[in-house]
Amino acid sequence: MKPLKPKRGINMMLYVALLLLVVMLMVSLRTCSVRDPFGDIRRMPSQGDTLDVAIEYSPLSLYRYADTLGGFNYDALRSMVRQNGMALKFHPMVSLTQGMDGLESGLYDIIVADMPVTVDLQERFEYTEPIYLDRQVLVQRRDSTGALAINSQLDLAGKEVWVPANSPIEGRIRNLSSEIGDTIIVSSDEEYGPEQLFLLTAAGEIDLSVVNERVARIMAKDYENIDISTDVSFTQFQAWLMRKEEPALADSLNAMIRRFKVSPEYDALIKRYFK
Repeated sequence: MKPLKPKRGINMMLYVALLLLVVMLMVSLRTCSVRDPFGDIRRMPSQGDTLDVAIEYSPLSLYRYADTLGGFNYDALRSMVRQNGMALKFHPMVSLTQGMDGLESGLYDIIVADMPVTVDLQERFEYTEPIYLDRQVLVQRRDSTGALAINSQLDLAGKEVWVPANSPIEGRIRNLSSEIGDTIIVSSDEEYGPEQLFLLTAAGEIDLSVVNERVARIMAKDYENIDISTDVSFTQFQAWLMRKEEPALADSLNAMIRRFKVSPEYDALIKRYFK
């Protein structure tokens, strides 16, 4: 008995159906690859006494180790509100631009990040009480002989330096450009936070980046080819951001921060993360 041969029309229909399925899967994967994984939870602010916190992914603000969340800013904020009956809802972010837009639109109540206090952002947002002190440093690779391309701030003339988008660090580099009397090319990408910029520099994808020193020190422990010895700023207060239209919230948070900074818990976190 001869085997039955499927009809040509059925084959064609099956082929077209499979082709459409492949196209749909490709479109779906592309959409998933660019979609903000936290987008759905950011569409509506929380209700009641819950504080919506946009918190930056970084070794100092928020990180995940196995099933544990940690970070100085994360632990500090949780400790502060624990005794004040305030609930928190954390919204992890990489892009400061996304956080600032969400803060202005009312999706978030506060941005928690490695954020130096500068005049530029004071015109747009309200800073909390300072949380700690830090400064910015240049991240660069050593060559095979251990030599550095940049040995002082003057060597940055004509060089491209990467910074987090919309970070106050960008203004600092532009001021430094004026101070040395030459152009420093400032580049940024909204997808890259300080941790990503450090890793891109270590991998050779970019040559120079600027991040907060405390973040750089934590990460440099795992990268022998990275140098962070060149300062690009003085020591600055680091604080969090709020809307100017929320004076009651600002008063409440600032009072909590002041109390927390004289507590044993604050000293313990400083020793844990900074020493």
